[in-house]
Amino acid sequence: MCHTFAAATRHDTACKNGAMTDPFLWLEDVTADRSLDWVRERNARTLAEYTETAEFSALESRILDVLDTDDRIPYAGMRGEYLYNFWRDGDHKRGIWRRTTLEQYRTENPEWDVLLDVAALAEREGENWVWAGASVLRPEQSRALLSFSRGGADASVVREFDIEKREFVGGDHAFDVPEAKTSISWIDTDTVYVGTDFGEGSMTDSGYPRIAKRWHRGTPLTEAVTVFEGETTDVSVGASYDDTPGYERHFVGRSMDFYNSERYQLLPDGSKVRIDTPDDAGSSVYRDWLTIRPRTDWDVDGTVYPAGSLLAANYADFLAGSRELTPLFTPDEHTSLEQGTWTRNHLLLVRLSDVQTKLSVLTPNDTGWEEKPLDGVPELTASGIISTDPRNSDSFFVNSSGFTTPATLLYGTVGGPLEPVKQAPSFFDADGMSVAQHFAVSDDGTEIPYFVVRRDDVTGPCPTMLYGYGGFENSMVPGYSGSVGFAWLERGGAYVVANIRGGGEYGPSWHTQAVREGRHKAFEDFAAVARDLVARGITTSKQLGIQGGSNGGLLMGVMLTRYPELFGAIVCQVPLLDMKRYHLLLAGASWMAEYGDPDNPDDWKFISEYSPYQNTDATADYPPILVTTSTRDDRVHPGHARKMTALLEEQGHEVWYYENIEGGHGGAADNAQAAFKSALTFTFLWEQLTRP
Repeated sequence: MCHTFAAATRHDTACKNGAMTDPFLWLEDVTADRSLDWVRERNARTLAEYTETAEFSALESRILDVLDTDDRIPYAGMRGEYLYNFWRDGDHKRGIWRRTTLEQYRTENPEWDVLLDVAALAEREGENWVWAGASVLRPEQSRALLSFSRGGADASVVREFDIEKREFVGGDHAFDVPEAKTSISWIDTDTVYVGTDFGEGSMTDSGYPRIAKRWHRGTPLTEAVTVFEGETTDVSVGASYDDTPGYERHFVGRSMDFYNSERYQLLPDGSKVRIDTPDDAGSSVYRDWLTIRPRTDWDVDGTVYPAGSLLAANYADFLAGSRELTPLFTPDEHTSLEQGTWTRNHLLLVRLSDVQTKLSVLTPNDTGWEEKPLDGVPELTASGIISTDPRNSDSFFVNSSGFTTPATLLYGTVGGPLEPVKQAPSFFDADGMSVAQHFAVSDDGTEIPYFVVRRDDVTGPCPTMLYGYGGFENSMVPGYSGSVGFAWLERGGAYVVANIRGGGEYGPSWHTQAVREGRHKAFEDFAAVARDLVARGITTSKQLGIQGGSNGGLLMGVMLTRYPELFGAIVCQVPLLDMKRYHLLLAGASWMAEYGDPDNPDDWKFISEYSPYQNTDATADYPPILVTTSTRDDRVHPGHARKMTALLEEQGHEVWYYENIEGGHGGAADNAQAAFKSALTFTFLWEQLTRP
């Protein structure tokens, strides 16, 4: 069968050998001169229309001030005696990596020990380095493996850094890895586990490591010893070392797809033993305990543990064949488990009850597990565990914020009080603003929660920004955004977050209902929220704008092509749009468990029903759309955004386009780029939704 674009399109689509020809395929050549000329031409048009005003400059400057302010909370990870933080501000646009002590951190103005200035490094080496993370050697904390990408891409270089000398190790004895999608972690001072591009056949079809190796200092990377291999069809393979004193263990594993994996413990003789949990379950080993979170119902000797449960077992007994499991959490129709994090002796849980958080502490003892609420967390906020240090203490950090409540960082030790240690500033006047939660009814009768934030004195329909994602079990919980506050809410607009299926707001089943052939449910949910907003008088279709990125960009594309009458404007960011070819581009193959395989006729049958690039219509009345992406995005290929824009242009629709020449999948490599991108979004939507 020849799959063509909608018959109403004006460009020519031909079939050759039963396959569709794509007239805009050339735009997938990311850095070709022809492609970049096309990008620059459209960038110039968009910039001229929306950014060359004093109002835009003022908004962009105000957003940048928020991103650059020193008053933000410097979130840090606890590592023994030190807390590590990566920080960007107006004086450090590319960021600095630094550390301090807990005693200093709890003061109003901590003294930070700056370990590395990324801007200075980039200038010195003439490279466009963007920070990509650090792995610190424990317990010595004398060395670190630092990752840097060019322009914000996922692929990065790894370089060993001497923390005491404040310099890179360099030479033949350094653990340096060329640019690739690399995973690397310490075993000891002279040994690491590494997965990277070792040459032909060493990467999966998804572009991630297929082979895990043990690499000894002083030997070439090419002589690293293979400890585990997966299949090219896997998403990725990895190895890790648990350095908990008295519980030192080596692990290897393979992810067959985004949701199914196998995990093994490596034994001293080089053999491995399978940790025989369900392939689709999440699992964690900590000291004596194995915790398991099944994503589908799990029948164990006649006892069925529902999807989204959290179960505990003695790890050694489980490996030996015992299946004695203790339920630590059981979901219901309103409540799911969002997070579980160990301290030295306790397990901290974060639940979502109708998308609102509740925290508790579980403690194993001789008679079982004792559970107590974690008191002292601010009410009417979304809270999560930011950092623990289970190797050393029962201390932890909790972050709490809400749509109109700036973040508060609290520090505590299990059994003691929670103490606010950092408070983010207010960036807009929230007095007279309120948050409401409503429920829309989707096509199949499912109730879909969503939050509405707006000024109390705005009583009639107003310009409304509706945000959605709906994929990969990611939960959209309330959170503070200064830019949304002053760029949208203060001006009289409403801000809405939809908790559609595909996310994790009600546990794994909320997600699995909307994968593969069930994907349409996420789209129907979002459309139901849009209709409900109009029915409640919060907005009108003409005043309703929507925004989403990545998987949310796919959502935006479907809203454009399937439900155009519901919206006044759309912002579609770093999107997936050509679902016929998504699995052939960059990391796309790793998402086939989410969307299906377009090369399988049975899968393409349901994918083709919604794939935006294959479902455009030149005769339809589409709302104006702004499509944005990044040249350096090596996760979601910029070809999706480019080709969709070219197609919509050819069909005569109003489409605006902006592509950041750097930025990676987040679309921005530094605060200035992030501020510009946000200002463009707010300006486009406000102008479109307030037109007479």
